Amino acid sequence: MAEPLIPYLSAPELPLGFLQYIPLLGELVDPADPPSIKPFGTLVALGVYVGSVVALRRGRRRGYDEKMMADALFWVVAAGFIGGHVLDAVFYHPRTVLRDPLYLVKLWDGLSSYGGFAGSIIGAFAWIAYRRRPVLHSIDVIVGAFPLAWVFGRAGCAVVHDHPGMLSDAWFAVRFPAPGGGWVGRYDLGLYECLLTIPLAVVCAVLWRRRLWRPVGFYIAVTCTAYPPMRFLLDFLRAGPQERVLGADPRYGGLTPAQWACFGLFGLGLYFVWRVRRAGPAVARIDPARRPAPPPPEQEAGPEQAAEAAPTAAAAVEPPRGAEPDRTPEPERGAARAAAVEETDSG
Repeated sequence: MAEPLIPYLSAPELPLGFLQYIPLLGELVDPADPPSIKPFGTLVALGVYVGSVVALRRGRRRGYDEKMMADALFWVVAAGFIGGHVLDAVFYHPRTVLRDPLYLVKLWDGLSSYGGFAGSIIGAFAWIAYRRRPVLHSIDVIVGAFPLAWVFGRAGCAVVHDHPGMLSDAWFAVRFPAPGGGWVGRYDLGLYECLLTIPLAVVCAVLWRRRLWRPVGFYIAVTCTAYPPMRFLLDFLRAGPQERVLGADPRYGGLTPAQWACFGLFGLGLYFVWRVRRAGPAVARIDPARRPAPPPPEQEAGPEQAAEAAPTAAAAVEPPRGAEPDRTPEPERGAARAAAVEETDSG
C-alpha cells in the first residue's frame, strides 16, 4: 500500500532577543516574547526584492524610464499587499471581519494570492490615473518577472504549510503532524504550487533571452493563461471547512474563492492573447525606433516616388554596405525604442 513519502519540514523562526540589550530599543522589547525573523515573511520579502531587481534590469535594457518604472512598481506591489489582505479577510475570514472590523487593516495577518493580483491591477490603474502616463509596457515587463518572485512566495507557504490539502495516502502527500501524535498524510498545496511555478518562471526567462522586443502585453498573456488553470485544478485538493484544520478554505457554490477568481484572470489573459496576435510579430522583428515613417495619407505615392523612396526606407532599417556603423549609445537607442512603444501602448 502506498504511503506519503515527503517529510514535514519547517524553518524555525530566528528570535532577536539581543534587541533587549540595546539602549532605548530594549525598553520596547518583551524578554519573554522578543521579535523574530519569520521564514514566510523573509521569503516573501526576498521574492519582492528579486522580482523588482529583475524587472528593473529588464526595463533598463529596453531603455525605459527607470524612475517611472520603479514608481509604478511601488504602486503595484503596495496595492497588491493591501488587496491581498483585505480580500483574504473578506472572502476567507468573513466571520472575523464581522466580529472585529479592524481586522481589515491588520495587513500583516493573512494574505490571499488573488487578492494580491486584484490589488496590483487596481494599483496599476491608480498609477495611470494619477500620473496620466501610459504604463502598460512597464507592467508587461514586471509581469514577466513575476513568476520568479512567486516561486519565493510559494516557498514561504511551503515552509509554514499554510495551505493544507485533503487527507491522502499518495506518495507525494506530506506527513503532517497528527493531533494525537504520529503523522497523517495530506496534500500540501503551497509546496505543489511552488514546484509548478518554477517551469513558468523558466519559460518567461527563456522567452526574454531569446527576444528582447515583443508586442506589449506578451508576458501578461503568457502568465495569465498559464497560472489560472493550474491553480483551478490544485484547489480541488484543498481541505474544506468541514475538516476543521488551520488553513482550510471556504467554498462558495462548491468552489474556493481562488477558483472563482481564476475565471477572471484567465479571461484577462485571453484578452491579451487577442491583443498580441492582433499586433503581429512586427514589433519583434524591427526596432520601433528605426522604422521608416509612412507617407502622408493625403499623398499617394506613384511609381517614380516609390522607386525613389525604396532606398531610403531600406537605409532606415539597415545601413548600406561600407557605411559608418551606428555609434549611438545604447541608452539613447533604448530611449527611442521606449518612446515608440509608449506610442503604441497609448493607442
